[in-house]
Amino acid sequence: VQNMSQSIEVLDRRTQRDLQFVEKMEVQLKGLETKFQQVEDGHESNWAKQYQSIKAKMEELRPLIPVLEAYKADALLVRQFKEEAANVTELLGSMQEQLGGVDYQEVHSRVLDLEERLRACMQRLACGKLTGISEPVTIKTSGSRFGSWMTDPLAAAGDSRVWYMDGYHNNRFVREYPSMYDFMTTDNFTSHRLPHPWSGTGQVVYNGSIYFNKFQSHTIIKFDFSTSLISRSRQLDFAGYNNMYHYAWGGHSDIDLMVDEGGLWAVYATNQNAGNIVLSQLNPNTLQIVRSWTTNHPKRSAGEAFMICGMLYVTNGYSGGTKVYYAYSTNSSTYEYIDIPLTNKYSHLSMLDYNPRDRALYAWNNGHQVLYNVTLHHIIQ
Repeated sequence: VQNMSQSIEVLDRRTQRDLQFVEKMEVQLKGLETKFQQVEDGHESNWAKQYQSIKAKMEELRPLIPVLEAYKADALLVRQFKEEAANVTELLGSMQEQLGGVDYQEVHSRVLDLEERLRACMQRLACGKLTGISEPVTIKTSGSRFGSWMTDPLAAAGDSRVWYMDGYHNNRFVREYPSMYDFMTTDNFTSHRLPHPWSGTGQVVYNGSIYFNKFQSHTIIKFDFSTSLISRSRQLDFAGYNNMYHYAWGGHSDIDLMVDEGGLWAVYATNQNAGNIVLSQLNPNTLQIVRSWTTNHPKRSAGEAFMICGMLYVTNGYSGGTKVYYAYSTNSSTYEYIDIPLTNKYSHLSMLDYNPRDRALYAWNNGHQVLYNVTLHHIIQ
């Protein structure tokens, strides 16, 4: 229930901001419709004809109004979720005080029902298409020119540990900072020694384990921090490695692991796909490929890449003026060219990854650890 309540709060903050825009847009649409009616009623027919082309556009916009109404209803649903979660929390508190005084099955049923409806609502509202990237916020300046840093998107509420990996090869030490505050202000960290050095900067921490590409191989390793043991390893068949199909900046960045709302992904290239990007969804427990997509984008021409809501976004470079310009949708197996500026403040990106819990991009920019907020256009289904 606490986890659900936290998710509801995040969802509520997201929807309330968008709802203000939706309500304003709805007023404008209805106002336009009223004005067109006044024009038609108040003028002779020959005057009204001048407005026919504009009115035709209004007819195209009119179907948006019920869509906006549906969005408002979803926002109301989120507020109802907040109330229900609070009621369930109160019931559970009373159960602790008076064991047996409350029907456990009834409460359990209410929790399951709330969770199911919350997940359905989040699937409708939480995901969307990238429409903007904020100015960067520099969290810290440390390390070499290349590296990676991240938080765990599946960490429990209150767990804000930061993971830090300096360099792109011949290193096997991962720093764990207790919190973002410790990462920003102190050198208070625990060091974990991986059984093998990593390759590139495409590592990701997910549900308490780190996933990384073993140096000079196409092997992916899942290392459990709690046991300090490898819990799974698997070769990514046909994937280029050892600087065969790296990003434009080099650095053994052949295999890039990433996470979004849908789970764990691998971005790489193969000879079979002529060096173009291959995108595979991985089972986080077994590391087996669930499904793969072949794109037409050369891996070596990509600056960096990241996943949001099942869509792969690729930048046009890693230095100087940078933008996100290519997007591949796994839902439709189609691609498009886009133009979303990305402020490259320190002129050399060697890591760019999305965290679905924070709804932010983590970047390693020339020895600076940087965050970007993202704006998503919610797709109402």
